[in-house]
Amino acid sequence: MPSETLPKPTTPAPKRRRPDWQGRVLPRSVLGITALILAASLGAAFSGAVLYAYYEYRLDTNTKSIDQYVNGFDKRLDTAVKIIDKERDDARSSVKQELEPLRQIAASGSTISDLLKKTSPSVWFVATQGDDGGPSVGSAFVVFADGDQSYLLTSLTTVKASTQRPGPAIELRKGDERLPAELVTWEEGRDLALLSVKRGNLPRLTWSTADPVVDPGERVFAISGLGSQGGSVTQGLVSDISGAGIQHDADVGPQFQGGPLVTSNGEVVGVASRTFAPLGFPPDAVWFAPPIRSACDKVLRCPAGNANGAGG
Repeated sequence: MPSETLPKPTTPAPKRRRPDWQGRVLPRSVLGITALILAASLGAAFSGAVLYAYYEYRLDTNTKSIDQYVNGFDKRLDTAVKIIDKERDDARSSVKQELEPLRQIAASGSTISDLLKKTSPSVWFVATQGDDGGPSVGSAFVVFADGDQSYLLTSLTTVKASTQRPGPAIELRKGDERLPAELVTWEEGRDLALLSVKRGNLPRLTWSTADPVVDPGERVFAISGLGSQGGSVTQGLVSDISGAGIQHDADVGPQFQGGPLVTSNGEVVGVASRTFAPLGFPPDAVWFAPPIRSACDKVLRCPAGNANGAGG
């Protein structure tokens, strides 16, 4: 019989040992542990030094930036204020230009109130008698004054009866004040007359120096010396302007004739009249006013080269 082959006995594989890295990395002696702690301390110190150096760098950079900002702040602030002021002025100018057409259409209550404050001290109510013995009224405004006397321009229609001698007394009124006035001279063609009162230094109104003194479409105001606020105002638009006169539609009642015709800033451009008719026909809804400079032809002595004043 064939002999049976017996399997060879197997020898178990030897077990692999895990690397003893703990023993290689971690020291096992006091000296090694001390060296490890020292290395860690030096690393921490080095890291702290680096962080502190970076902190100092950032602090120094921020300090310089702040110093530069603070040192130039006043200059930048001044520049900013100037820019803001300019933009504000430009905005005001733009708004004023936009509102000008509306102001030309109708003046507000504040405009009229400001106009009265500016003009009423120079405008007086005139009371006298007409040719028929009845009352005749109007207004007059100061055109010249010295220390002893003041001179006022008015409508000849109001004081025409006083061109004859003896004539009725002429009285100027403002509130409770009463001033006797005398007729000095007149020009019938332009419905102008000059009065004088024995009170000096009455405030006068400013004349417009524009050429022409007013433009068509511009708002004008007739001022009367009669009113609870020291005067009263009517307003209208200029429809035409020529050497003959100013054509406008501001209502000129009896108490307004002889008073100043002014712009919205209170400058005199003409004399309000109910009878001035430079075109040969009587005015109806539209009135004519002699330009203020025409008073210098015969009624006033205006200094040569002075476009905004009159002599006594």
